Amino acid sequence: MKYKYLITDFHTNIHHEQMNQLEEWYEQAKEMLDFWPIAYYPYYLRKDETGIFLEDIHTMDKVQEDWKKINEFVKMKNKENKDFPIFNGYEWQGAGLDGDHNVFFKNEGPLVNPMRYSQLYEELKEKDAIAIPHHLAYSLSHRGKNWETHIEEFSPFAEIYSSHGSSESGDTDIHMSRHIHMGPRTGGTSVFDGLKKGNKVGIIASGDNHVVAAQYGHGFAGVLAENNTPESIWDAILKRRVYGMTSGRVELLYEINENVMGSEFQTVEDKLKHHIKVETQEAIDRIVIYKNGKPHFTYNHGEKWMNEELDGMVKFKFKVEFGWGPDLKIYPDIQKKEWIGKLNTSGKICSIEKCWTSRGQWINEVGDNSCKFGLTTRKTTQSGKWMGPSPVTTEGFVFEIEADINSKVILEVDGQKFEKSVRELLDNTSLIVFLDEAKALAKERFGFDDYYRSDPFYHNAYKVRLMKAKPEIAYKIDKEVMLDFDNDSYYLTKVYCTDGSVAWSSPIWVKR
Repeated sequence: MKYKYLITDFHTNIHHEQMNQLEEWYEQAKEMLDFWPIAYYPYYLRKDETGIFLEDIHTMDKVQEDWKKINEFVKMKNKENKDFPIFNGYEWQGAGLDGDHNVFFKNEGPLVNPMRYSQLYEELKEKDAIAIPHHLAYSLSHRGKNWETHIEEFSPFAEIYSSHGSSESGDTDIHMSRHIHMGPRTGGTSVFDGLKKGNKVGIIASGDNHVVAAQYGHGFAGVLAENNTPESIWDAILKRRVYGMTSGRVELLYEINENVMGSEFQTVEDKLKHHIKVETQEAIDRIVIYKNGKPHFTYNHGEKWMNEELDGMVKFKFKVEFGWGPDLKIYPDIQKKEWIGKLNTSGKICSIEKCWTSRGQWINEVGDNSCKFGLTTRKTTQSGKWMGPSPVTTEGFVFEIEADINSKVILEVDGQKFEKSVRELLDNTSLIVFLDEAKALAKERFGFDDYYRSDPFYHNAYKVRLMKAKPEIAYKIDKEVMLDFDNDSYYLTKVYCTDGSVAWSSPIWVKR
């Protein structure tokens, strides 16, 4: 393939009050992403003179001062590190009648705040700018997407998933219930609604993160670019060579008759060759090809690998999660834990994916068969009512290893060693529970050390979860299928994984 897979997050909202953390956000983004589009958030909650709290934009002198700093920061970082491009951008909401959009610039551009989307376009159309709609499936006129005012050249793709949930359609299989005040989800404004109305729009996912850049589990975007220069990335963006994923890193290629996702083409053929190539961090359950917004073809992958006999050398992935621990209601002062760990294998470490949801994580001394890492897991009392994140309790990694099925993987955690054979990892999910430490804590704080069941100790114990390992055949697919073609249609693929994560390709439009 002539394209590189680049992973990013088009929705990291840094606020005015966080501008002194811009360097920290950059460092976190650099750990997690291949390039970073900043989405400055110029809004805040103010108390009106009547006493009601309102979300409003900061005074423009504050906003323009922040914008100047962001532009200078982008210039400086792109000069210092050409291997990690960043772009300047901001969130635009206007009067809420057209839906919220994140504006990004190829180079520099002005921060403007008109009330309507069409006015935004008029002010920026000469500036190499795009505006990406997000959380589309909220109500029309109440910050859901207004497809009647949509401009394809200005908004080449849409954010189908974020921490808000899924805007695929009004009744899709992934919830959109985190933000009570903006919900519930409805029909008419979603991504699939926009496609049905004839709009040519690509698909991404991104975080809508307001506390940390590139938060794992809130959505990422994939970009198929020839290289990671700003010019190549921008070219891919305008041509809709993009896709979205809800959770971990996915490499997804979807083509029809060798035309890549985001494309339009014409044919006289009665059959189309659909090519899907995908690698996920988890086992693939099935892939659905949608035609004009409806399921058209389903490939069930689970039955292809679950009964496969494994022996000898095996390439596999498994996720390790760290966290849980003391309940804040019982131990309000224990809000974080720092972990030091090491992983060893007699085989080879092929790749490591960071599943990080907050700052304070590191990994180093990565060799062919070992690595060292440090993690900080946190508790939070933030409810998510406005901009707070969902409770964060775990950090971790997905390790890809090639080793003999009877060999051992050794995980060292805070000086304690735990061994699992590859065969055991492939067999089932398992836990490491630090129960003795939880009992000692209860004894120290309350003089409490005995109960008729384990709740007071187990519920407050730190834990490490080793997710069931999956062999390479489970998380990699390279498949072609011939399907009938009769009239003008658009197609996209949706990849379902066994852990509930999903990835979407951008559509391909085919004319007769």
